[in-house]
Formats: sequence, structure tokens, C-alpha cells
Amino acid sequence: MKGTILMANRPAILAESLHKSYGKTHALAGLDLIAEEGSVLGVLGPNGAGKTTAVRILTTLLKPDSGHAEIVGLDVVKHAAAVRSRIGLTGQYAAVDEMLTGYENLQMVGQLYHLSAKVAKRRARELLMRFDLMDAASRLVKTYSGGMRRRLDLAASFIMTPLILFLDEPTTGLDPRGRLAMWEVIRELVAAGTTVLLTTQYLEEAEQLATQIVIIDQGCVIAKGTADDLKAQIGGERLELTVGHGSDLQVASQVIRPYSSGEIQIDSENRHLVVPVTYGAQQLVAIVRDLDDAGILLKDLVLRRPTLDDVFLSLTGHSSIDKPQSSQIPMAQTQERSAR
Repeated sequence: MKGTILMANRPAILAESLHKSYGKTHALAGLDLIAEEGSVLGVLGPNGAGKTTAVRILTTLLKPDSGHAEIVGLDVVKHAAAVRSRIGLTGQYAAVDEMLTGYENLQMVGQLYHLSAKVAKRRARELLMRFDLMDAASRLVKTYSGGMRRRLDLAASFIMTPLILFLDEPTTGLDPRGRLAMWEVIRELVAAGTTVLLTTQYLEEAEQLATQIVIIDQGCVIAKGTADDLKAQIGGERLELTVGHGSDLQVASQVIRPYSSGEIQIDSENRHLVVPVTYGAQQLVAIVRDLDDAGILLKDLVLRRPTLDDVFLSLTGHSSIDKPQSSQIPMAQTQERSAR
């Protein structure tokens, strides 16, 4: 049924050459995105890469300076109202009413979607149970912890089952149990036909959920493909070793450099090296012998395949995605709730 709403041969989400500037800052510089119906598009990038700006344009909260974007074949500028009726959005910051209870928040969102009072109450109870909030249902949200508010905000996004769901760093602030529960909810929605655009700071999250991944930096796409595709682009393996003494770190780096096929990452605090190698298994004995000859005491040594974090280092120069920031944007809370 959902597929019949899509225009023939049009993807669920399409962005072509999107540009957006804030003064002299170019948040988007020709961004292209595409997500097919019933898939999860993972969008990765360091803070400031343009992820949230892209989400706000695709959900009609911002207008692009130039370029074109469609949701299920509908132009996000020309047909904004129709687009909003087909999407759900959870932004980076919990947009809940602190002076209402958890139950009242969800009931209110249901009524905003024009559900009957009976159905809104039933959905509120179901979602409170699903997101492990039933024990706090009658408490004012101002008494909730940050993680509880985040779960309530996520629950509000599922009052209706949207055709397209935008999740902008949805599991930031959740504990591991909450994160796993959220992953399961996303999988269930996708299995039922919902298309998801997911921005995330967690590499494992993208690898677990995304059908396709795009990496953006400075407002444009620098790589795309499946997780395995992206790892294959940088090739080889990674040798990780921890030395017993911090004074040995630089010496170990010099000893192992002839075996390296790329930049060596040095973590002085943890006395740790990450070394890209080719045919690592064949070279492992020689590497250990050379380190032993140099008098290097090894505490740990492991050979592994590349990870998405390695891809990030190779493509952006960042050793990992920047950690989520805690600053809040009050205006964004109002805007994001209005898009639901």
C-alpha cells in the first residue's frame, strides 16, 4: 500500500545539488542523497558536516539556497504541507513539554495527528510500554532524566507509522539498553515498509542498521556504499598493538613503519598504535620479531579488518566521528515538533 503513494520510478528520498549557507559558512555545498523505498540511509559525518541542515531541508524546516529535494516525488518547497503529512522526525534534542506527564505528551501528539481520543490514549499506552516508560507515565516530564526524555521524544515520533522517518542522531543520550531497543524498533518499521534516513555519531549504529551509507564532510558527499563497500575502498587490515611502556611508543612506531601501508595512528595516553598493513597475517611473525629485537614489551597485539572508523580517518582526517555536543537550540525544538 505504501509503495502506491510513490511516483513511478522515483526514490523515497531525493536530494540533488543542495546548497545552504549561513553568512560565510557553507553548510551544504552541492549535497546529493538518494534513498529507495523501505531502506535505511545512514548519513555519517563529523560535527559541522551538514547532516542536520540536510535533514531540516528534507523535512521542510529550512529552504535550500539552491538545488532540489523530493520526498516520495513531492518537492519539499513547493509541496511542503503534503510532505509533512508523510514524514516523521526526531531531532537531536528532546522536544517534549516538561509541564505535562509522559502519558499526556504522547496523547497530545496523537490528537495533533487527528487521532480519536480513544486511539490516541491506546497508542500512548503502547508506546510508553515499548520505550520502557510505563512506570513514569504519570510523572511530569520535568522530573525525567535526560535519557527518559529522549525515549519519550522518540516514542512521539511513532504515534503514527510514517511513510518516511527522519532520525537525526536518535540514540544520543541513550544507555546501551535503550540504544538496542531503538534499533529493534527501527528494524520493525523498515520491515513494514517505512523508509528511514538516519544520521548518527555512532559508527556501529550505521553498520547495524543502514542499507546504504553516505559520508559527508564540508557539506558534500565524499563516499557512499554499503559498510563493506566503504571498508573495501581503503583495503588491507589493521594491526593494533599496545606497548608496556609509554617510552617505547615512538620506537615501536619507527620499527613497524616499514610494514605500514598508510598513516600510523598513535594514542600516547593508552600506549596504543593502529597500523594499516597489507597481507598482515604473512608479515605478523616478522613484525613481532623486529619489535622483540628492539626490546619492545608488548601488552596486546591483534590483527583485524578495517572498520568504519578507519574509513573515516582515511577520508576525512578525523580518527573518529566527533562526539555529540550537549548544547541545545531551543528554537529547533519547536520547529521539529511542528514537523511531526
